Amino acid sequence: MKLTPEHIQELYKFTRAHFVYHFDLQTELVDHLAYGIEAQIAKNPKLTFQDALDKEFKKFGVFGFQDVIAERQKALSKRYWKIILRFYKEYFTLPKLALTLLLSTLLYYVLKTIPVDYQNYAIVLIFLLFLIPSTIKMFNYNRILKKKERKWFLEEMLLGQMGIFTIFQLPIHLFNIRFEIENSYILGMIAFFTVSLLLLFYVMVFVIPPKAEELLSETYPEYKLMHSL
Repeated sequence: MKLTPEHIQELYKFTRAHFVYHFDLQTELVDHLAYGIEAQIAKNPKLTFQDALDKEFKKFGVFGFQDVIAERQKALSKRYWKIILRFYKEYFTLPKLALTLLLSTLLYYVLKTIPVDYQNYAIVLIFLLFLIPSTIKMFNYNRILKKKERKWFLEEMLLGQMGIFTIFQLPIHLFNIRFEIENSYILGMIAFFTVSLLLLFYVMVFVIPPKAEELLSETYPEYKLMHSL
């Protein structure tokens, strides 16, 4: 028996009723359930769709879809970080490497110029200044997500769900770390590390989200198809 479009819609409703809210995760589970139901009815044609669904769902165990969701989220998290690294590593290859080195050099001379007692405060201030536009962007992205009818797990990650907490916490940690560096070599490494970290946040907050639809189309062919209709 081949499931009808009505059956497929029932499966989507079934996954939503069992706390699966992201369309990409729903689709994967619907495909899995549909395959299992068709196989069961092929072996026992007397089975109703609902009976076959109940049997198939029992295979997921006591926690239902939660274990599958957790595994899929891990896979999508890896995909998310691969996307970030894909854009981030551009800042360590030509021609963008020149920009990274220029910013690092400028920060080095700023730290070199100010009294050593205030070096860590200067770095904290830089992060806080970066935090203001970043926070505005993050809230704008979240507002866009809330307006969307269909939620995509990867899209939520692409639109900044993971970066905001790190950006908030880092200046607080830095503020508690006192360092008074006069060694030029170590100061240069601190400047380069600070710039590298800021570039990572820049990629997460400003580079990746505008490319969300393009990256989702690469990951999910159905996403591009749905938006072309």
